[in-house]
Amino acid sequence: MATGVSAAEGRPARRPDEVRAMATACGAHALHDGWSDLLYVLLPIWQREFALSYAAAGLLRGCFSASMAGFQVPSSLLAERLGVPAVLAGGTALAAIGFLVAGATTGYATLLLALLLAGLGSSVQHPLGSLAVSTAYEGRRSRVALGTYNFAGDVGKMLLPAGAALLLTVLAWRPTLELVGAFGLAAAAAIFVALPRPAGAAQPTPAPAGEAAARAETAPPPRRSGFLLLLAIGMIDSATRTGFLAFLPFLLAAKGAPLPTVGLALTLVFVGGAAGKLMCGWLGARLGVLATVILTETMTALGIVALLGLPLGGCLALLPLIGVALNGTSSVLYGTVPELVAPERRARAFGIFYTCGIGTGALAPAGYGLVGDFVGVPAMMMLTAAVVLATLPLAFALRASLAE
Repeated sequence: MATGVSAAEGRPARRPDEVRAMATACGAHALHDGWSDLLYVLLPIWQREFALSYAAAGLLRGCFSASMAGFQVPSSLLAERLGVPAVLAGGTALAAIGFLVAGATTGYATLLLALLLAGLGSSVQHPLGSLAVSTAYEGRRSRVALGTYNFAGDVGKMLLPAGAALLLTVLAWRPTLELVGAFGLAAAAAIFVALPRPAGAAQPTPAPAGEAAARAETAPPPRRSGFLLLLAIGMIDSATRTGFLAFLPFLLAAKGAPLPTVGLALTLVFVGGAAGKLMCGWLGARLGVLATVILTETMTALGIVALLGLPLGGCLALLPLIGVALNGTSSVLYGTVPELVAPERRARAFGIFYTCGIGTGALAPAGYGLVGDFVGVPAMMMLTAAVVLATLPLAFALRASLAE
């Protein structure tokens, strides 16, 4: 039996480097995304502890997010010099130190600096974790692999804040953060040891000379225009996601939803979103980018419009399906980056992709909010649904850059 091939399935078997890269990147994604959403649990505590205004409390979260978004491209460039394992592990350790400092702080200014440090450390995770997975899983297989990687982040968002919330029932917030930081340092060491080195991860299993030649003839060259189209789709998708989530509570409240029901509604969207990231990575590999983007973005637009006319119970029933479409597109888009960028430029490409997506997502609620002030939330939601359909002609144009 040939090495690397499953006789039962007739497809390439998973190599040890693939499994290690996937497990390590998924673990890092879960940890860093869990850290990010842990702040939502801590903000009310810090507000009381330091007698903060809502604006000052919001600045804490904004400081972390801005630092994380702003340093993704520099961290990608640093990885090109030092290697992915060293920079991903170093960034994880830096984020852990930031949370340790936050746990020891006695003032607001120091807490801001600690979260700035934690955000700086977390900036490495998205571009380098994606790079590690896409390097291990070459070609269209990377779409499914990156869908799994994206799903792991949502698992972290659910588990780590919930675990910390349980700890806070028996411990004060300072020792809780000390435990979180210590766990992060241990995780950083594990990442450095477990993640395959570039030379090992980047080399695929040797193929016969004839197969390699055929692949070289049929593989399309990387196209800058294709990456820019993908980036534009990603920015619109991110703006739609954050704009919709920011104003969904207002729409539901107008339908008579009390606060606990609003919380349930958001949970339904997030659960559907986690499933969508996993499912759409698989769909993207089988149906292609064009078909999957058309499916998910059309479902998103139709779902948003349907919410406007449904009663509260119908909205709750529809929200998981909207979550699948709303979050699922991102897995397809991230998984397509390696097909449009030369291998030596993938680290910075992922950095640019995540930075632009996070930046657009951060600005979108304010922009849609201004529209909502003039025309109201229902009309603003209609605009959100219309804008997301702008991804469809972009997806058609992108098809020329892909081998589908």
